Amino acid sequence: MSHAVFSKLKRKLKMLLVEFKSKKKSKGKTKYFCVGRNKTGTTSLKAAFEALQYPVGQQRRAEILTMEHYFDGNFVPIIKYCKSAQVFQDVPFSYPETYKQLDQAYPGSKFILTVRDNSEQWYRSITRFHAKRFGKEGRIPTVEDLKAAQYVQPGFMHNVIRVHGTTEEDPYNKDVMTAHYERYNREVMEYFKGRPSDLLVINIAEQGAYQKFVEFLGVDSPYDDFPWENKT
Repeated sequence: MSHAVFSKLKRKLKMLLVEFKSKKKSKGKTKYFCVGRNKTGTTSLKAAFEALQYPVGQQRRAEILTMEHYFDGNFVPIIKYCKSAQVFQDVPFSYPETYKQLDQAYPGSKFILTVRDNSEQWYRSITRFHAKRFGKEGRIPTVEDLKAAQYVQPGFMHNVIRVHGTTEEDPYNKDVMTAHYERYNREVMEYFKGRPSDLLVINIAEQGAYQKFVEFLGVDSPYDDFPWENKT
C-alpha cells in the first residue's frame, strides 16, 4: 500500500470515528441548523457551538453531498447525513430549499439565520474572500478560475456561485447576487413566520447578539461573545 493511499485511508477512518462519537452524543437531542448564507458569520457560529461542546457536522462531508446531490434536488442523502451530529452549518444548509426539507424531516429542530448589516456589506465580504482564495492576483474570480479551483473538487466553487443565479459571463454580478441574498433571507423569515421559538435571526456583529444566541439555546455560557472567524 502506497503512503498516499494509506494516508487517505487513515483520514477516512479518523473521520468515521469522529462521526460515530458525534452521532452517539447527538442522539435524541434537538438539532440546530445554521441557515444563513455564506459570509454572514456562519464559521463563527460554528465555533461558538463547538465551544459549548455541541457536536457539529463535518463540513467536508456536507460539501461532498452538496456536489453530488443538492443540484439534482435529491435531499435524501443530506437528510440522512444529519443523523451524524447535532449542529450543521455552511453548504448545503445555507442554500435555498434545504431548510424546508430539514424542517419536515426533523420536526422540533431549531434554525438560525445569520445576516449582515445589509446586502452591500455581504457582497463586499464574499467577493473579497473569493478574490483572495480563488482569483488571480487578488481579483474577483472568473468562471474559469472557479471551475479550476481545487477546493473540495474541481467544479465545486463554480456550483457555489451559480446558486446566486448569475451568468457564466458575469458570475459575480452585484445586482443579481444582492437580490438573491435579500430574497433568500425574506423567504426564510416568511417560512418561519409565526414560529418565533423555531427561528433566530441574528447579526453576530451586533452588541448583545451572543446573549440572544445562548438564550435561544436555553443554556448558560462562560463566554461573552462570538469568536471571530474568517473575517472579511
